[in-house]
Amino acid sequence: MTSPRRPADRRGPLPARAEVVVVGGGALGASVAFHLAEDGVDVLLLEAEELASGSSGKPIGGVRAQFSDPANVDLGNRSLDLYEDFAARPGADIGLQQPGYLFLLPGADDVALFEESVAMQNEHGVTSRMLGHDEVRRLNPYVDADRYAGAAYAARDGFAYPHAVVEGYAAGAERHGATVRTHVTVQDVETRGDAVVAVWTDQGRVRTGAVVLCTGAWTRDLATKAGLDLPVDPYRRQIGFTPRLDPAPPRIPFTIDYGTTFYFHNAEPGGLLLGIADPETPIAFERTYDPGWLPLLRGAIGGCAPGLTDVPVARGWAGLYEMTPDHNALIGEATGVPGRVLYATGFSGHGFLQAPAVGEVVRDLYAGRPPAIDVSGFSADRFAADDEPTPPTTSTRTTSPGRRGPEANII
Repeated sequence: MTSPRRPADRRGPLPARAEVVVVGGGALGASVAFHLAEDGVDVLLLEAEELASGSSGKPIGGVRAQFSDPANVDLGNRSLDLYEDFAARPGADIGLQQPGYLFLLPGADDVALFEESVAMQNEHGVTSRMLGHDEVRRLNPYVDADRYAGAAYAARDGFAYPHAVVEGYAAGAERHGATVRTHVTVQDVETRGDAVVAVWTDQGRVRTGAVVLCTGAWTRDLATKAGLDLPVDPYRRQIGFTPRLDPAPPRIPFTIDYGTTFYFHNAEPGGLLLGIADPETPIAFERTYDPGWLPLLRGAIGGCAPGLTDVPVARGWAGLYEMTPDHNALIGEATGVPGRVLYATGFSGHGFLQAPAVGEVVRDLYAGRPPAIDVSGFSADRFAADDEPTPPTTSTRTTSPGRRGPEANII
């Protein structure tokens, strides 16, 4: 297994030109760069800070295929395949653990929704299933199972380390001839006639014929300069970590209270990771951790796992979710603008877990090949009118902005 190169190795002069410039050095940008380079494309990956310094750069990232529409299921399932093979291709230890994902369902309506989704997931090769109270207690003894009407579980799901994934993909891209540069800010996309001809950065101009925007929460501004309206807004999300607990926690699934969005799972060394989405969070590029969030967290813990209500929180961090109006990704190639501008952004909390499969999709879109997974429903064109956005798939299981499904933006 090949170790990724250190981030410091990626400062340096820019090439005069590249066939494709990928903007954004998180999990999505690194995956896109790797898959394009592996396909023989001359790629330049640019990141304004260090790799994985944005939404991807947090200690643990969930990976799963439990979603309520087929396209998201297929992206998650294919990504699990690629994460399980990561040690061989591109070659890195990403700390993948697969204790499963456990969704706790407060009401009968939630159970009915998940039963429908689980049936569809099974049709798409995901071995998810509904659980009773005894199985919930066995999987996670912290949970007060009697407070829930039911649960859904998939044993193959889990989590991995985003920094290791990004470094692994970046190093793999470089081995295939890509150039990766950090601390380079892309300022504009230059077009001439009906073609993209260059990107302008704070370190100069790079000639190119195509740009891929993997810019996450920072997408709107650069997309506008490229002639695109990509409706992505930043929202702060916070998590906390306990110190080492005595007794040490048993191995538990990535556990989510579907009613409150509270979630928790194992964290090293011998502690727990705890999180919840604050519904009052405003749109803002705010990444400062605020301990004033703890009462909300503790209230949710008390409703789900009362024995953990007073567990100490030793530290925490804040990061950004990149949210679209319908909480689904933007994937595709721009229409109605000069030149070739592709995008993979706005994943609303699902970018890390879907990054491997999306890298393959963007590779195929650039090459003019039909992707193995149909992502046409994720086109930004669904927001072109003021009407309700076109769902990501034709499935009746797709979740609207007003109704959460198993892909709810809670992690």
